[in-house]
Amino acid sequence: MPQTNSLNPNSDFVMSSRFIEIQNMLLEHILSRIENLGAEFGRWNRQRIDLFVNNEIASYIIQERLPLNEIERSQIASSITKELAGLGPLEDLLQDPSIEDILINGAKAIFVSRNGVLTETPSQFKDDAHVLRIVRRILAPLGRRLDESSPMVDARLPDGGRLNAIIEPLSVDGPSVSIRKFKKDPLTPENLIAFGSFNEEIAHLLKAAVCARCNILISGGTSSGKTSLLNALAYYIPKQERILTVEDTAELSLNHPHVVRLEARQAGFDGSGEISIRDLIRNSLRMRPDRVVVGEVRGAEVMDMLQAMSTGHDGSMATIHANSARECLDRIEMLAGFDGFAGSEQSLRRQIASAIDFIIQVARLPNGKRRVISVTEVLGMSDNIITTQELYKYEPQYNADEEEEIEQWRYLGIKPHNLKLKNYQPYETQTQPYELKPNSSQGGFWSRRHS
Repeated sequence: MPQTNSLNPNSDFVMSSRFIEIQNMLLEHILSRIENLGAEFGRWNRQRIDLFVNNEIASYIIQERLPLNEIERSQIASSITKELAGLGPLEDLLQDPSIEDILINGAKAIFVSRNGVLTETPSQFKDDAHVLRIVRRILAPLGRRLDESSPMVDARLPDGGRLNAIIEPLSVDGPSVSIRKFKKDPLTPENLIAFGSFNEEIAHLLKAAVCARCNILISGGTSSGKTSLLNALAYYIPKQERILTVEDTAELSLNHPHVVRLEARQAGFDGSGEISIRDLIRNSLRMRPDRVVVGEVRGAEVMDMLQAMSTGHDGSMATIHANSARECLDRIEMLAGFDGFAGSEQSLRRQIASAIDFIIQVARLPNGKRRVISVTEVLGMSDNIITTQELYKYEPQYNADEEEEIEQWRYLGIKPHNLKLKNYQPYETQTQPYELKPNSSQGGFWSRRHS
């Protein structure tokens, strides 16, 4: 189980076969000593286990005359402690703040994502049983199980991260584990501007849209930055408003003083006790929310989300998986159809057009960068088609030598038509900071502009 150690991450020793050989030998010795201790070992804390491991290794090295220096001994001791009291090969990866995702494809292949780019790590598990042992150690405090009767699990980690695991017979080539990590401190709009996710012009529009209580959908693919952008937009929500978040697995961390977080519950072993996102959205409307934020729309809850947006809960937001603004609208129709929507196609589209104000399309580029690639306004209905207009478009250019890409967003020169933004001025014509002015026509169904 070669594993990078915090003492010396670049050491060739921890990557060597000699390290594996000595570590396995010492681990077998320590496990035999633990068997003699019996139940007493189970009552030890990590500090006590670490002291025990170091003492046993020191004695064994002297007894067997192993040629190990102090650094090598510390590396082996640390690795064994992590195996006995921690999360083995995963421990250092989980503690690394630069890692966004950890992907385990069987025992011998562990990949990590940094800045959107996947790379394979030298860390490995001993075998599939080793993977299952570590994953079950993570799941045990959460009250979740992973075995033949329940071969797939989705769980929220104590630090806010998300774990998905699937094993045989569903996973053919051994256990497959995906761990999504989230920053302890959510990114602010200023952070995203500094990272190049969007520019100040787009930030100016998004701030105005959030302050004016426009309903916003963030659309994009997997790991495109939808949740990060949603967290950032919460910075613009006035502090006196009450926000309810509804998620399948709680991931949102809104920087706001008044947030109520709701999380769906999966069915128990007997198939009962399930609380769906749809149930939570319906219940949230009875909790006096000013805004409802849905972490991800992917099922029948789409109709309840549209109802919330159209019935006095303006300023609501959600994310959805789609590759473009038009595809986002098509996907909403499809999800509503799966739910058995009984109305006509025209009535459904009219409801969608009346509920959604803006669609922000995000994407992860081939180089791993996450960018807002389009900001689109939903205008209304025309000839039974939902009409939209694109306000900003991501159009990178190359310099004269065509060697360096210059990132830029093109403003299409169109002012938003939404009545909630009637006082809005585009960024280039703005002479003073945007302030929301009282508007009796704001909010609700009748504030929409229909063609």
